[in-house]
Amino acid sequence: MKIRPLSLLLALALVSPLLAADSVKPFNGEDLTGWEAKSGKGTNKWVACETGLDKENPQLLLEMISSPRQEGSFELVNLATKHGDSVDLYTKQKFGNCRIELEVMVPKGSNSGIYVMGEYEVQVYDSFGKAKMEPSDMGAIYGAAVPSVNASKAPGQWQKYVIEWQAPKFDAAGKKIANAKFLKVELNGQVLHKDLEMPGPTPAGVTGKEAAEGPLMFQGDHGPVAYRNIVITPM
Repeated sequence: MKIRPLSLLLALALVSPLLAADSVKPFNGEDLTGWEAKSGKGTNKWVACETGLDKENPQLLLEMISSPRQEGSFELVNLATKHGDSVDLYTKQKFGNCRIELEVMVPKGSNSGIYVMGEYEVQVYDSFGKAKMEPSDMGAIYGAAVPSVNASKAPGQWQKYVIEWQAPKFDAAGKKIANAKFLKVELNGQVLHKDLEMPGPTPAGVTGKEAAEGPLMFQGDHGPVAYRNIVITPM
């Protein structure tokens, strides 16, 4: 057995709780506390519930609640039925440099997006089985980069994203001095992007402007989608 020096063990004991405390879970697994709906043409159809594909129509998600259930076990679900039916949803809390971990469920043919800082979209799309990836496919950085590989699972399965993000930097006068960067985007254990610099925001964000901090936004006006196990850790 390898014995670690006492000083190292004490240091780890002190640091580990601080790291754990830094992580934020913006969705409480119970309701939409801490979230705002973006104004749009649709009606807000985001709910906290359990979900799964509608067996009669796999393009839709169902609202389900088990009884009994564990507290905090709901998913964040957009029960839209078509394009333009719902609206986008974003956190009240804002973030800068961070690591985002989450799981997403995409129904057949559906479309959503993960907007880092509310302005830079990682595409969420049913791309299962596609041989050639395009700018609109799962894992694309919308308008900036096609994913290096198709790591998509079948519709209705939970898929895990890990996004490591570097926010843009600004000087004291508010002038941007460094672009934002996707340090890494990983889907289902496969790396899609590394060190991808973003000279500006992608379309349809919260404000359309860059800042040192911003919310996490999920696109909801393009179709049904569900998210869960959302953890944001400052870097």
